[in-house]
Amino acid sequence: MKYGKTVLLALAGAVSMLPLQNASAETLHVFMHSYDMNLWQAVFDKYEASHKGIDIKVTVGGNTSEQQAQYLNTQMSAKDSTLDIINLDVVRPAQFAAAKWIMPLNDDLDGGTKYLDRYLSAYSKANVIDGEVAALPSRADAMMLFYRKDLLKKYDIDPPKTWSELSADAKKIQKQEGGDLQGLSFQGAAIEGAVCTFLLPYWSTGHTLVDKDGKLTFDMDAAVDSLKLWKGFVDDGVAPKNVAEIATDDTRQDFQRGAAIFAVEWPYAWNHFQNDADTAVKDKVGIVALPAVEGGKSATCLGGWQWGVSAYSNHKKDAVELTKYLASREVSKYIAIHGSLLPTFEDLYTDADVTKAVPWFADLLPVVQSAHARPVTPRYNEVSNAIRTTVNAVLAGQTSPEQGASQMQARLQRILR
Repeated sequence: MKYGKTVLLALAGAVSMLPLQNASAETLHVFMHSYDMNLWQAVFDKYEASHKGIDIKVTVGGNTSEQQAQYLNTQMSAKDSTLDIINLDVVRPAQFAAAKWIMPLNDDLDGGTKYLDRYLSAYSKANVIDGEVAALPSRADAMMLFYRKDLLKKYDIDPPKTWSELSADAKKIQKQEGGDLQGLSFQGAAIEGAVCTFLLPYWSTGHTLVDKDGKLTFDMDAAVDSLKLWKGFVDDGVAPKNVAEIATDDTRQDFQRGAAIFAVEWPYAWNHFQNDADTAVKDKVGIVALPAVEGGKSATCLGGWQWGVSAYSNHKKDAVELTKYLASREVSKYIAIHGSLLPTFEDLYTDADVTKAVPWFADLLPVVQSAHARPVTPRYNEVSNAIRTTVNAVLAGQTSPEQGASQMQARLQRILR
């Protein structure tokens, strides 16, 4: 991918750089998140090298799933044909398929829906909507607990199994270390990450948010306890007072500069912790499954990104071929080795090349396979908004956990009737 003159796209404070390509070649426009663009540029460059008639122009915008979805909602609602391939959060295919913004891929895949059998089952399920393949998996994801293994070793502390253990451990280390060291960083801003924040302890109790038919199964006590848990971290000084402003990459940056003992974060952060020039935690980071509530089981949130082909693309055939490549085992292995991004193929978790580059992947497959999916519904935007804005309000001290849980339940009942 050759970068020449650039076109700038302003999107909620984010800037996208769009390389202008050789006009004689067919140009495929890809929209994706702004994380790890050097990694993905190498992937696109390799495809271009083996497909001489194809140039790939990348639009990046927004550091959150919401910012990206906001832009795509505008583009797709206008039936804009500019974009050919779009990168979607795992919660989006149902919405985009229902709106007919992405084209069904059954006829372009060997075996139709059976084509997805090669992937981890969670992503096969997430991408088949009403019997149609809506998108193909890009990468897997599951939230983990990152911790400062040097600090835990210094104070003879084992990685916590419960949230209450984490709180006690963090306070002990904070007291000894002094300064402004955070005990725990997590996502409290009104973003998609806050949905997972709420659901982690909620799921840990054994309760679900919806049943297999998509009907609401909201448990009030579990919801109150979840909100109390997170607010308690703030009130006790374990989490920073401004946690209601903390987004996903804020957590990554805080932990990376050595400002936190524990962090609830996605695996993409590992590569930054180890390899970024400004990292203060290289070789000081441990990773374990998330803690459980007392009497509960560890529960994590299924994440991941998918590749969809715009229904309005003027280059559907070539877009489908590029999408299949981006969702291939070859690319999944490459981004695992070079970006610590979780593979969508089961065998890669024990692949020798992958585990040499990222040793902890070898123990991660059971965590990914047991991760909980957020509700699959065309109205997910509304579900997400009801949860994340409530979490944010509780953490900001604008409402109590009890009031927040009651408001959340009422809003979800109206959405998931």
